[in-house]
Amino acid sequence: MGPEPRSELVSPAMEAKQRNLVQILARDFASRLATAVFLVDPDGELIYFNEAAEDLLGQHFSEGHGMSVREQLTAFAPVAEDGSRLPLEELPLGIALVRRVPAHGALKIVGHDGERRDIEVTAFPLFAHSDEFVGAVAIFWEP
Repeated sequence: MGPEPRSELVSPAMEAKQRNLVQILARDFASRLATAVFLVDPDGELIYFNEAAEDLLGQHFSEGHGMSVREQLTAFAPVAEDGSRLPLEELPLGIALVRRVPAHGALKIVGHDGERRDIEVTAFPLFAHSDEFVGAVAIFWEP
């Protein structure tokens, strides 16, 4: 089943609002969870992380809002179980962003507070329509 045909009554501005609606709904969902959630736009720019994520990342959302994916890699220094640095393309969130498929993995991060944490991450792409990628979500926890 393909995407619905575009109505001539739908302007590009309305499509942008619809795309933003998916992000708004994802943010609302994340804000209600006790599990850490990280939400990024299609370019990997941080849109939101919830209170549970604040605890694991060692910083408040207001301090990290708008960080680019490259800034996130620098800030949280993700490494594999063996200590090797993980490039974006090998991180679950990076896989969801770049390849637009779900991914899961275990890794270590350094929180903004300097604490090293072992985490499990499940990430998945967000689509407003089957062909309209609007970002990605990462759900993560300490095992």
